[in-house]
Amino acid sequence: MPKIKAFDKLNFLTAGMPSTTKGSYKEAFDILSDMQLDGMEFEFVHGVRISDESRQLSNKIRQERNFTLTAHCPFYINLNSQEEEKVEASVNRIIETAQAARDIGAFSITYHAAFYMGKDKETVYNQVKKTNEIIGQALKSSGIDVWVRPETTGKSTQWGDLYEVIRLSKEFDFVLPCIDFSHLHARSAGEYNTYDEFSMIFEKLGKELGDTALKSFHGHLAGIKYTDKGERNHLNLDESDMNYKDLLKAFKAFDVRGALTCESPNIEIDTKILKDYYLSL
Repeated sequence: MPKIKAFDKLNFLTAGMPSTTKGSYKEAFDILSDMQLDGMEFEFVHGVRISDESRQLSNKIRQERNFTLTAHCPFYINLNSQEEEKVEASVNRIIETAQAARDIGAFSITYHAAFYMGKDKETVYNQVKKTNEIIGQALKSSGIDVWVRPETTGKSTQWGDLYEVIRLSKEFDFVLPCIDFSHLHARSAGEYNTYDEFSMIFEKLGKELGDTALKSFHGHLAGIKYTDKGERNHLNLDESDMNYKDLLKAFKAFDVRGALTCESPNIEIDTKILKDYYLSL
């Protein structure tokens, strides 16, 4: 289990640099400070591309300003690909993200694990489990101490419902879920959007995975557009039916701590809305 300090609060992070940033990490962190936000999720969408200088700078600023950092693996990951070289490349991308996370001082990384590719759920689960064994061995041999989190996904064609990510987390001491509430809402075509349903998620995390799952939490939230087939695209909170107010009430009631990353298109604005509402409760 990663030797991560217990969090004393819920931190609100932007998914990537604020929209007004011109590409400078220093500028991004300055904007977050000015807005009194708590940190950032590094979005390695197209590959883990960050210089040694930027890694050092980010870690330095993180420590100086007590920011919380996380990282998102590249999107080109499918641990259930029919092509073995693509599985190997996917594993390597997760390991590379974990290495970058260690360097910047992030406590957690997340990734979209796999597509079912027409296979039954149990077969795909066992494939994801097998690749996580490889990831765990690589991180242990390199002394990398971060949480590796499969994310709940937004379409039924993708591996990663709530029960699958919890089950995998019970298998490995370095794995916990990344709960994307918007994805759960979209995947179910409208469920997971009431106080009682949010409470059920936190109750299940605590019961199945223990207090650590609630006190070192990593999750995502945004507005979302969906159909009966699941996620279409992210929206701003006020353009969607995502019941973020009741979700934040459940966060407060269960004393969940860690990181909540906002993935709305207007990134920092919705992150600020979430934090301000949460602090008002």
